[in-house]
Amino acid sequence: MPKDRPELPPVEELLTSAVTALGGVERPGQVKMAQAVRDAIESEEHLAVQAGTGTGKSLAYLVPAIRHAAESGDAVVVSTATIALQRQLVDRDLPRLADALESLLPHRPEFAILKGRRNYLCRHKMAAGMPEDEDDQLFDPREVSATGRMVQRIQEWANETETGDRDEIVPGVSDQAWRQFSVTARECLGAQRCPSGADCFAELARERAGAADVVVTNHALLAIDAMEDFAVLPEHDVVVVDEAHELVDRVTSVVTGELSESTVSLAVRRAGRLIEQGVADRLQEAGEDLRALLAVAPPGRVDTLPGSLGMTLALVRDAAFACITALGPRNKDKDDPENAGLRKAAFTALDEVHDTAQRMLDAFGPGARGDEAGDDAEDAGDSRGSAGSGGGANGGGVNSGGTDARSEEVHRAEVVWLEEGRGRVPPTLRVAPLSVGGMLRDKLFGDRTVVLTSATLALGGSFDSLSRQWGLRAGEWTGLDVGSPFDHPRRGILYVATHLPQPGRDGLPEAYVDEIAELIEAAGGRTLGLFSSMRAAKAATEALRERLDVPLLCQGDDSTSQLVKQFAGDPATCLFGTLSLWQGVDVPGPSLTLVIIDRIPFPRPDDPLASARQRHVAATGGNGFMAVAATHAALLLAQGAGRLLRSMDDRGVVAVLDPRLATARYSGFLLNSLPPFWRTTDPAKVRDALRRLTAGS
Repeated sequence: MPKDRPELPPVEELLTSAVTALGGVERPGQVKMAQAVRDAIESEEHLAVQAGTGTGKSLAYLVPAIRHAAESGDAVVVSTATIALQRQLVDRDLPRLADALESLLPHRPEFAILKGRRNYLCRHKMAAGMPEDEDDQLFDPREVSATGRMVQRIQEWANETETGDRDEIVPGVSDQAWRQFSVTARECLGAQRCPSGADCFAELARERAGAADVVVTNHALLAIDAMEDFAVLPEHDVVVVDEAHELVDRVTSVVTGELSESTVSLAVRRAGRLIEQGVADRLQEAGEDLRALLAVAPPGRVDTLPGSLGMTLALVRDAAFACITALGPRNKDKDDPENAGLRKAAFTALDEVHDTAQRMLDAFGPGARGDEAGDDAEDAGDSRGSAGSGGGANGGGVNSGGTDARSEEVHRAEVVWLEEGRGRVPPTLRVAPLSVGGMLRDKLFGDRTVVLTSATLALGGSFDSLSRQWGLRAGEWTGLDVGSPFDHPRRGILYVATHLPQPGRDGLPEAYVDEIAELIEAAGGRTLGLFSSMRAAKAATEALRERLDVPLLCQGDDSTSQLVKQFAGDPATCLFGTLSLWQGVDVPGPSLTLVIIDRIPFPRPDDPLASARQRHVAATGGNGFMAVAATHAALLLAQGAGRLLRSMDDRGVVAVLDPRLATARYSGFLLNSLPPFWRTTDPAKVRDALRRLTAGS
């Protein structure tokens, strides 16, 4: 401890003061978690903590984090997966906690929220009036008019805002409108070169974060900070990853590259203003070749690189490199900020196209790299899109003869797949790592202490599944389950409908619809229906609206937040939906008595990344199904079942209609991932229990 800092109260005393000031009740699991977080920080050992709903885990990690910041003078970074939790921490938990601890610490704890640069208004882009990237002819007049109204609202708001944070704009604006006023980190000129650098909203947010004890951010920005060469977050030696079950997916999204007609056209429009037309036309023609090829290719994983696709990727890569070369030195216009902004935007788009095309070729091994020009081109784009690339093959969609590396399954590094176009979104090639564990191990866990927490981390009763995905090795971390204050066996029932047939691929079986109707009637509404697909959710909604007398909402009828508000406000109402409802609904009280899950949420068999990862595990001697598909299902099941009990007074039923949860060989792993509800397979007992709950509410 620095000599000029006073002795601080122990974590236990600070926690007691905080809980008392906030009007809460200190729970054994909360105290145990706070002590474990303190010990992890002091021993510099990574910690994974499962803390069930109601534990008060936010206080359990914030109190030792703030104490460490006060003692060391270094900030602690708290990373979340959702905006909702960020807002809860910044708008509610941290202000109240700062008030509670101010008299016990050397200074009032300071906190700040920090988002990616594209979330802040760019004063320079607004003042310079840089041309729009969008091609207006892609949009119908109504969309253009709506965008114009949003642009006007942004301009009016820009004269009033003190933070430049997009989230201040209510109602929100479209990405298309916002892009006209924002830049990514790679497009930014930098505070020293930008004429508006002294007043930059993003830089001001960074300054506030630099002076804070606790910096709240998101998993995506945490990944960018860890993996890029430039620092995004202030100096810190401790990271708390809340909603840690989402970490791998969020990091994977950050390092996923994409290539389509749209990404190439964007690069052409940006570069075409600054270089000879003939050079830009070459990239435009390569993009048109890519569009034509992808338009007739079947979507899915690309196991074998067809010669036509390899040639087209090489053409796109080399044409992008020619444009980069034509732009000249990157710092050419350092004394001309307006032109420098246009050039930086062009370089960013061209780098993305070049690096992603090269990365996709690299994914199939040296034989797929294209001609010699590709070797020279490697140096042009700073290899910024190449995280995790190299040395492997991928996974089946564009099928014809070509480079095939399936025989080298063990050495695969990345997966390439084609997503079909939807509406005005063209078919898109994507590339992502088979695993981000190595990146996390080297970049995130390497030189700082990381605490990972969630209500759902111990799958099958063990932290091993997720720790492997994080890249942590035995002896480098400690796992702790502090339990939940809820009395699950007395408060909840887990019902598995073993009398129903196994779910098939032909939609929702009629027997499932009948079962859902009987359960909802017994519950008097009060039902959250979690479905494995939107198709199933809509089919159930349509069938049951004709049979039931209770209001039935379906995801897509309105904004999800509005639907949840309606659902929570009327106990007779039911809400059906898919993935975002599995994790995003917090409705305590009598409005939610029954959670129905239609089937075990395995990833789709044609999911390119999951299927490639599963095959890779099998090729290395592991159980691919358990390591990937079952782990994915266990995580979602636990999250879905966790919607039932949200307060100490809640009671109800989680009904899983898929009989495999009780009969399949992997059922034990899945059941051990769920809260310890009382279990039954008897539908009559469940309906009776629901009727009693309804009558007593």
